[in-house]
Amino acid sequence: MSSQKDHKLCMIPGPVEFHEDVLTSLSTPATSHVSPSFIPIFGESIELLRKVFLTEKGQPFVVSGSGTLGWDMVSSNLVEPDEDALVLNTGYFGDSFSECLGVYGAKVTQVKADIGDRTTIQEVSDALSSKSFKIITITHVDTSTGVLADVKGIAEVVKKQSPNTLIVVDGVCSAGCEELRFDEWGIDVVLTASQKALGVPPGLSILVASERAIQVFKNRKAPIPSYYASWAHWLPIMNAYESRKGMYFATPPVQLIYALNTSLKQITSIPLETRFEQHKKASNIIKDTVDSLGLKFVPKTREVAANGMTAVYYPEGIQPADLLQKVASHNVVIAGGLHRAIATKYFRIGHMGISVTEPERKHLDTVISALTSSLKELGYSGK
Repeated sequence: MSSQKDHKLCMIPGPVEFHEDVLTSLSTPATSHVSPSFIPIFGESIELLRKVFLTEKGQPFVVSGSGTLGWDMVSSNLVEPDEDALVLNTGYFGDSFSECLGVYGAKVTQVKADIGDRTTIQEVSDALSSKSFKIITITHVDTSTGVLADVKGIAEVVKKQSPNTLIVVDGVCSAGCEELRFDEWGIDVVLTASQKALGVPPGLSILVASERAIQVFKNRKAPIPSYYASWAHWLPIMNAYESRKGMYFATPPVQLIYALNTSLKQITSIPLETRFEQHKKASNIIKDTVDSLGLKFVPKTREVAANGMTAVYYPEGIQPADLLQKVASHNVVIAGGLHRAIATKYFRIGHMGISVTEPERKHLDTVISALTSSLKELGYSGK
């Protein structure tokens, strides 16, 4: 929540609203990245990320960049030229991850779900039967469709059918709001970003790698085809800061890491199971309202729909710009469509972070009121 009078409530699928304490941390005065006051903040943040991702020995990376940098890290460090990668595609971000893998020389096979649907376990099994894959990538929540992948079920079939295949989860729109159990489910990489359910302004690319993934990286034969994304540069940095020692490769975003530290302490102050349930409850509140208005979801069923966002088709006769602008006139911002095939046909509402975990802020009530009033003012009468 901002003190600025002209601030509109930001209810898009990221960036989300930020806690006041996070914003205060962001205003930390100029501080050296090797200052004795900063080093333990960075080190503790790395340790706290393990708690958020439910891993004992996973290796966190915190690097200046967007979530997209995580694709480059995976593609350049874990896949060698001409190795096969299986991409489970549920929208825009499956397309983009595939493109990134191809840039680094991977041979990409995609299993594409219909718009609004997710890849089935049988489809994954059939694909794994076709050849040996170095990695499989799963977009946990594709922000373009609001579809939630069955990461646990997919991981189980991969472990059973192709145990050497690394399991990579794009968790940009799921980490911190969807159930995601790194160790228990046998995940090898989760990549995410700061500006969604982790509740920190944009600018941090965050990734956690399993011991197995780190070993695959160390054993690779081909040179790493990236300078900035190379774990050969970043792994010593992470190890140093966690050991409470400063080290330099590229200057970390000091103020963002202070903000991350504050947010991670807030997140881990309650059981993660409680946080997951809070997001499920909030999702049901939003989706029940959308359903009562007679609107149609992009996800084909509630079962395949994400808990941190909701994607909704515009009702007939309502123009995209008209609805978005009308909602904004009620001091709330929601997002338009992103999927290339249907971008002008739907809108998206984000509901994650403090908008969910601190109901006293009444963010859900505010966005519901703004949407309902806007539709009425545009002449929509509902069911």
